[in-house]
Amino acid sequence: MNTAELFADDPAIPYQAHSETSRRAAEAIAPMAHTKRGLVLSHLLLCGEHGATDEEMQARIPMPANTQRPRRIELLKMGLIKASGRTRLTRSGEGATVWVAV
Repeated sequence: MNTAELFADDPAIPYQAHSETSRRAAEAIAPMAHTKRGLVLSHLLLCGEHGATDEEMQARIPMPANTQRPRRIELLKMGLIKASGRTRLTRSGEGATVWVAV
């Protein structure tokens, strides 16, 4: 399956309904979302069973949190990734979900 097929049924880009700036940001990123989603998915595929937390993905891709996290949520809704059932500590010492490609 190629990338175009993988993301053919592009979900709507989420935004905070109460925020005009969030809506504008969602509209601005819509043409690039499939590419950014592909970067997140590719990274998780390369990570294998080790997976990655959101913070790790943001650092290694690199991608801002407000771009990476929505792409990860879209991939989760598409059934292409899942929570591994494990956590790793973030820089702040909190546990974070480790995500893996399905």
